[in-house]
Amino acid sequence: MIGSRYSVYLTRFVTLLLCGLLLIGCDQQSVQGNQASRVERAHLVELHQVTEDVVKLDRIRTGTLRATVKYRLFVQEEGQIAELPWYPGDQVSRGDLLIALDDSLLRSQVARSRAELQRAERDLERVRSLSQRNLISVEELQRRETELEIARAELAILTTRLGYTRMSAPFAGVVTERLSEPGNFAAKNTHLLTLIDPTSLVIDVQLSEQVMTHLQLGDSVTIQLDALGPQDFAGQITRIYPQVDPLTRRGQVEIQPDPIPAGAVPGQLARVSLSARLQERMMIPFSALRYDQGEYVYLMNAQQRIEKRAITTGVRVADRIEVLNGLEADDQIVIRGFMGLTENQVVKPVTPLAERES
Repeated sequence: MIGSRYSVYLTRFVTLLLCGLLLIGCDQQSVQGNQASRVERAHLVELHQVTEDVVKLDRIRTGTLRATVKYRLFVQEEGQIAELPWYPGDQVSRGDLLIALDDSLLRSQVARSRAELQRAERDLERVRSLSQRNLISVEELQRRETELEIARAELAILTTRLGYTRMSAPFAGVVTERLSEPGNFAAKNTHLLTLIDPTSLVIDVQLSEQVMTHLQLGDSVTIQLDALGPQDFAGQITRIYPQVDPLTRRGQVEIQPDPIPAGAVPGQLARVSLSARLQERMMIPFSALRYDQGEYVYLMNAQQRIEKRAITTGVRVADRIEVLNGLEADDQIVIRGFMGLTENQVVKPVTPLAERES
């Protein structure tokens, strides 16, 4: 009796044990199946096919108006200022008197030098007459000739110095600085007046080295002067300086307004719109660019798996950026769907958002 009950209990225990093992096996298979399905499930991404395009580079940069023709008047003689008739803003014509110094002392010296020259000429004429009759030595004749040359040189020096006391405008222009007044004493090399040519205005613009390489002399630009309102003025590039600042990597470009806008003056702010046609460049959406100890993009290979590709970029144009190396034409790069994206992950391309909205 006891033996039969024991066998019944043993049979039930074995049956329960087998059922438990079957359930555990089923659960493990279910978990493994779910994990496999999660690993192999494709990640949805939006792709962009890399191509080479001819890019037009548009830039708006600020610059400053500058007069290229500027005359800074420094006196070369010292003396009291007798005339200084012009003030900042005055228009002067070519040849107008800009400054006159008191020249009374120099005129007296010139008159004395001229009299000494005349005496030396008479003395030489007399000595030559005596020399023809052998009544005077050759040495005396040479000494008189030397004295005449010295008198001529001294008169030339004083005449030149006298000319420095009156200085005229070398070109028609506008006075921008007046640094003294009549009656004041002016020492040698004192700056007294500045004159500019208002028709020589140019605009100096600082540009990055990447933009400068795509500009040429004669390229047309559009100019706006804040002081003159929103009106557009034409201009062109007249000079590209050959040096780039090693710290800022920026160089200078000179732009000539054509014609000079009425009301434009040196120092005004100018906004210059430049357009440069680049060569064929490999451009990608800026949104595709990633950063992690360098620049890289996610690329989908032929097996629809993700590769991480390091790249080198160049100039940025609007929402695109140039790729200098690291990619080839027809490569497929990810531009959307970065959340949770990792290398070697299986991905599934989706229709671009722009195409779905259209």
